[in-house]
Amino acid sequence: AAAEQWQEIRPLMPLYIHIILSALFPIYTGAHASLSRPASAAKPSKQGKRQALADEEDDEEDVVQKMEGLSPKDAILFPITAGIVLAGLYFLIQRYGAKLINLILGWYFAGVGVYSVAKLTNDAVNVAISFILPTYYGQGGKLWKVDGAKRKSTSQSKTGEQTTRNSPIPYLPAFSKTFFDAIWTLRAAIKQRYTTKAYIHDLLDLKANLTLINFSSALIGIASVLYSNLVAKPWWLINLQGFAVCYSAMQFMSPTTFTTGSLILAGLFCYDIWAVFFTPLMVTVAKNLDQPIKLIFPRPDEPSAVPGEPPIKGYSMLGLGDIVLPGIMIGLALRFDLYMFYLKKQRKSSKAAEGGKEDVAVEKAPYVPVTGLHGDRFWTFWLPAGDRPEKLRASFPKPYFTASMVGYVVGMITTLGIMSFFNHAQPALLYLVPGVLLSLWGTALLRGELKEMWNFTEAINAEQVEEE
Repeated sequence: AAAEQWQEIRPLMPLYIHIILSALFPIYTGAHASLSRPASAAKPSKQGKRQALADEEDDEEDVVQKMEGLSPKDAILFPITAGIVLAGLYFLIQRYGAKLINLILGWYFAGVGVYSVAKLTNDAVNVAISFILPTYYGQGGKLWKVDGAKRKSTSQSKTGEQTTRNSPIPYLPAFSKTFFDAIWTLRAAIKQRYTTKAYIHDLLDLKANLTLINFSSALIGIASVLYSNLVAKPWWLINLQGFAVCYSAMQFMSPTTFTTGSLILAGLFCYDIWAVFFTPLMVTVAKNLDQPIKLIFPRPDEPSAVPGEPPIKGYSMLGLGDIVLPGIMIGLALRFDLYMFYLKKQRKSSKAAEGGKEDVAVEKAPYVPVTGLHGDRFWTFWLPAGDRPEKLRASFPKPYFTASMVGYVVGMITTLGIMSFFNHAQPALLYLVPGVLLSLWGTALLRGELKEMWNFTEAINAEQVEEE
């Protein structure tokens, strides 16, 4: 029996791998994109800020990312609201048909789709460009820094000796000056910021410094929404919008504390069981709505029961809630790892105060950004650590993030396995929630850091506001 079951499942293995990797992609990238200076770290030193400006980097890298914090009452409101919305959509689909509801929701989600796809595209293109046109790279055993103003790459040496190259790209053979000038011009155009202003009386007052990549990403976001609403909705385009929504949500939503996140997941754990096992609501709505609320995966073609008919094409689905909801908890775990890293670097110092008492002060280590600079890190990783700038070798241990990711994968594998065995749709949160929560709290128990995890919060307090 087991052998027969395996023979049935084996053709689906590529599909299951596709599902797992597709779920992990927005969680991993979104969690890392949400990192910013934790409360346990001090602002970067002035020297570090000056260096960032000299390196043509964003001068806002030390700003704490603002996120929408959730509260314990959301643990009650989320399942109730989700149930009402799900029942409402089910009623509308039964009453008016899925075509009309898809048309209305398509334009309703248009704004979210444009912003999310534009943000995902913008970040992906910036990462790709950092590999092609890095600011730092290693070559010939030396560290080279690209200077866009002087149109030269200069070697960085502790002895002060400097040599220059005309190429802004590592390992590029010597070409004509005209060729290098074209590359420098392209590099300058990509990094150039344009001040954009928009004003509509009582509605909009916008001022932003945007690049060509920002503009291009916005156009791609608009094009994706227009194509999906006016032309067709292929599965890959729905998935692109779904990835983008998850990626953005991971950066703007926070459970605030581990206890709040655990309560919210527990509430939605019960909701998911009710919606899938005890009602037809979830399956009906998910199958009929072609919106960025799910990911779609092509299944292997099944032979038709009618001789001569073409094979039947089928699709598997994964709701975005099964990615975002455990994902925001995993993102919190990664930010907790960064918080603990800097907390352990804090030093206490005491000095005499009035009345003979000692005044104990906590010295925080300056924050060094641990995200971005992907291309620079890649092109310099083989150089000795002492030869690389601190920001290119910055890293921190991630025990909680790793544990929660493992728990998520185990939960997802369990979901797919049980779904295949019983041949019935499964509430993924039934397996994902225990996998993530047990891995997180279990790791804290084993590391003796339950108190720190329990007390950790991302809520902005008066001390942090004053520090800003």
